[in-house]
Amino acid sequence: MKIAFVGKGGSGKTTLSSLFIRHLAATATPVIAVDADINQHLGAALGLDEDQAAALPAMGAHLPLIKDYLRGDNPRIASADTMIKTTPPGAGSRLLRVVEDNPVYAACARDVRLDDRTVRLLATGPFTESDLGVACYHSKVGAVELCLNHLVDGRQEYVVVDMTAGSDSFASGMFTRFDLTFLVAEPTRKGVAVYRQYKEYARDFGVELKVVGNKVQGPDDLAFLREQVGDDLLVTVGHSDWVRAMEKGRPAPFVELEDANHEALRTLHATADAAYEGRDWERYTQQMVHFHLKNAESWGNSKTGADLTSQVDPGFVLSEGMATTAPQPA
Repeated sequence: MKIAFVGKGGSGKTTLSSLFIRHLAATATPVIAVDADINQHLGAALGLDEDQAAALPAMGAHLPLIKDYLRGDNPRIASADTMIKTTPPGAGSRLLRVVEDNPVYAACARDVRLDDRTVRLLATGPFTESDLGVACYHSKVGAVELCLNHLVDGRQEYVVVDMTAGSDSFASGMFTRFDLTFLVAEPTRKGVAVYRQYKEYARDFGVELKVVGNKVQGPDDLAFLREQVGDDLLVTVGHSDWVRAMEKGRPAPFVELEDANHEALRTLHATADAAYEGRDWERYTQQMVHFHLKNAESWGNSKTGADLTSQVDPGFVLSEGMATTAPQPA
């Protein structure tokens, strides 16, 4: 299951995504955590210290390796240099699974210990000094989008992505890559503004969206959110002494998180699991192709010097039962 956490900056989306990852780990559910926010705070929220978080490998720095691996022996892709963030898989492409070892995970993922469980953490990587003034951060998160396009995952396997703040994820097709999107909203006008943007942009693509109210302090806050987002409001979360202690570098065992917050996380898990019934791999593949053709026409063809529309395999539909469709490198 592919799950996104979105919301305006400061809404608490990184904190909520980290708690959900901890919850999944505590239930022995296989999970890959992905920090796709250019501000790169998910590692710290999962308990890494400053040096450990800074040492995480950047997916963007390994983009040539990622492209070369995923290309496999797909005859429609002449070289890794002609792959862009939206390139869809086809016959001969290598696919990624949640529970496996592969060169992409070896280069880009690091294990993070959460009490007595371990999760894999991937990170886009922060802006570097060399990026300033010349690079767009969407090129950084492109590695995440490419991997999601080549990922086949099952009901009891999770990829949880902490997305860029606000509605910036609509700058690419990545917002359609998820089974369910949790939008974290504070009970303020600014807090629900991102919800309205997301709801409007996502309407034509069948994006499943649920709102998690954060920093809710009483009945008035709850009433405000219900008035503004209606039935999309799934659950609310209030103050947490456990989170505050963790943010101060004094983490307690996850089992000591407040009962109300554990219950909220169980609600998120149950809702995510139920979203499995709405999976439509044919639509998912069609959306990949749709955004790839748009990107090819608007900038991809001119940048690569190739006709990227020819990369589309018309007979290919990604599906859960697929194994990697190209031989593994020796």
